[in-house]
Amino acid sequence: KTIYPVIDEALQQAHLTLADLDAIAVTRGPGLPGSLVVGMNAAKGLALARGLPMIGISHLEGHLYSAWLYKPDTNPPHEPKFPLIALIVSGGHTELALMKSHLNYQHLGATLDDAAGEAFDKVARLLGLEYPGGPSIQNASVDGNPQAYNFPRAWLNDSWDFSFSGLKTAVMREVRQVDTSVKPLPVADLAASFQAAVVDVLVTKTIKAAKQHSAKNIVVAGGVSANRALRHSIQVQATCPLHIPPIWLCTDNAAMIAGAAYFRFVQGQRDQLNMDVLPNWPLSEVPAPISS
Repeated sequence: KTIYPVIDEALQQAHLTLADLDAIAVTRGPGLPGSLVVGMNAAKGLALARGLPMIGISHLEGHLYSAWLYKPDTNPPHEPKFPLIALIVSGGHTELALMKSHLNYQHLGATLDDAAGEAFDKVARLLGLEYPGGPSIQNASVDGNPQAYNFPRAWLNDSWDFSFSGLKTAVMREVRQVDTSVKPLPVADLAASFQAAVVDVLVTKTIKAAKQHSAKNIVVAGGVSANRALRHSIQVQATCPLHIPPIWLCTDNAAMIAGAAYFRFVQGQRDQLNMDVLPNWPLSEVPAPISS
């Protein structure tokens, strides 16, 4: 009931009409099946009604290509150069990949349990902070000491994978040891120390991967890439040019899906109208463009 009014409003804000479009981009996955199906059906309807080609896009790929986007009234930024190391950090995904060219992904590592954003949400709940946990923990950390607690870092024997469940458990253990009838929970210190541990692992592994694979650039994208501590830490430590989307492009948005679709469109990809959603779609299984 609401998706078509949303599409109409988006076109109005962009000062465009359906007649101005060259193709319809749609998120194919990964994600919640119900939401994906709503978007897919709307895209198919528009593509069929307007005689436009349709291009299915990976949500994760969209996050990466937000690093190529900019507003039309601003100067184009320097484009990321290949090969590059890509870190995707969001509520549902934490993944490290090597890109040797556009739309080409080599999986290096991913979370074995909680994604970074998911860990932020769970720890925020433990600390009595609001959802979503990312902004809440970031704000609570401002007055905290990031070295107050020496929380564990899961290095996983130098693999590129991530694990945050042990860190979450360590925070839970500290919370349970505080008798709040005697003294208040040290939320700021706990939040700052937790955030420091997450950032430490994300940044260290990303920079190490960039060095090992002789990457020319690093791209960090996804909702968690809006985190100030993460942005500052990797900017300070990066040994090659770094690309992080502006804050307004870090969280889920349609522009990033259109951006990724542009690169597939110019390489000739046109998908069939019987295309289905893929709720579980690893970035490593996203194929290179196939011309129809």
